[in-house]
Amino acid sequence: MSDIRAFVKEREWGKFHSPQNLAKSIAIEASELLECYQWDDKADEIQVRHELADVLTYCLLLADKYQFDVEEILLEKLEINRQKYPVEKSRGKSDKYDRL
Repeated sequence: MSDIRAFVKEREWGKFHSPQNLAKSIAIEASELLECYQWDDKADEIQVRHELADVLTYCLLLADKYQFDVEEILLEKLEINRQKYPVEKSRGKSDKYDRL
């Protein structure tokens, strides 16, 4: 994260990184990631790596803005999902939790 913070600081981009702008940027970059698969199931792996890195960068910047511990929030959500999707009901299914 320190490298990302330094990159932003060197360019004086922090003033543009409101939570709202970061959330929009996540959606925009996620769309660019999806675009890698627009016409073919086989995407260019280098392009996927680059777009995924963009998505992750904005996610990390947003988490940093709120001073969230990324591992903590991931584990917290994983536990919520364990409760919503118990193995015995969800194994091998793609149904939403309220339809299991």
